[in-house]
Amino acid sequence: MRTLVVLAAAASLSLFNCAWAQDSDMETRMGSAQFRTAGLHKLDPDELRALEQWIAAQPPGQAQLRDAREAGRREAAVETARAPESEPVDSTIVGRFEGFARGRVFNLANGQVWRQVGDQNWPSVAVEGPRVEIRPARFGGWWMRVGDQNTRARVERVR
Repeated sequence: MRTLVVLAAAASLSLFNCAWAQDSDMETRMGSAQFRTAGLHKLDPDELRALEQWIAAQPPGQAQLRDAREAGRREAAVETARAPESEPVDSTIVGRFEGFARGRVFNLANGQVWRQVGDQNWPSVAVEGPRVEIRPARFGGWWMRVGDQNTRARVERVR
């Protein structure tokens, strides 16, 4: 009989431990399914408490810092993919070219779109579908030259 009482007490204690582990702060934060998937339901109450204390002692923001670094890497990869190539462009302007003026947009026959960002001004020219050359500038950026003219303007690629 005494053995039966001891076994019953041990069983009830083990059920109590399981119930305590399921009601832990860790399970509340993770959710039952993830808690079980991670195998944390197998920890005894002392082990679970030690894990929770260790997590609480970690410097705040480490996960956010890691996530921010990863987001920065992804953003840099996207920017690199979007960066215009450094190869010269030879095409023609679709429609009428009416000279250079800051902010003017140029649609090219190859589908690219460029905008003038420099202050170069060349207002007296009007040409239908002229040939254009766009070349990389020495210190970044691009230069656009229209036809056989010597005048060129600093441009940036829009698309």
